[in-house]
Amino acid sequence: MFGGGLRPAVSGVKALTDDCVFCKIAAGEIPAKLVYQDPEFVAFSDINAQAPVHLLVIPRKHYPDILAAHKADAALLERVFAVVARLAAEKNLEADGFRLVCNTGRNGGQTVKHLHFHVLGGRFMGWPPG
Repeated sequence: MFGGGLRPAVSGVKALTDDCVFCKIAAGEIPAKLVYQDPEFVAFSDINAQAPVHLLVIPRKHYPDILAAHKADAALLERVFAVVARLAAEKNLEADGFRLVCNTGRNGGQTVKHLHFHVLGGRFMGWPPG
């Protein structure tokens, strides 16, 4: 381990945390069904799918939540939305629509402290959500 619980840069990506499951997926240390990857983002199928299409889109760089990401790099959100749009097109979700979810904090239902977006589609999504 490299001081402070951080690993060195990987392929131009800034430090990742040693104990974060999504950092490990992004680094290829934990297998996942990848559907998209580029130098900045990784997308994979959720192992606890709540819809016929349930993807998780994560930045390779570790941000604990959307608030930290916005503070550090507000333009990241524009870039992740471009990835979401591309995946929606590839998964044929554009015509009927999809839900994009970003849980933040305990009351928001965030269970993994690494910024991630759920892309859910392939069925009707009721409201309110839970």
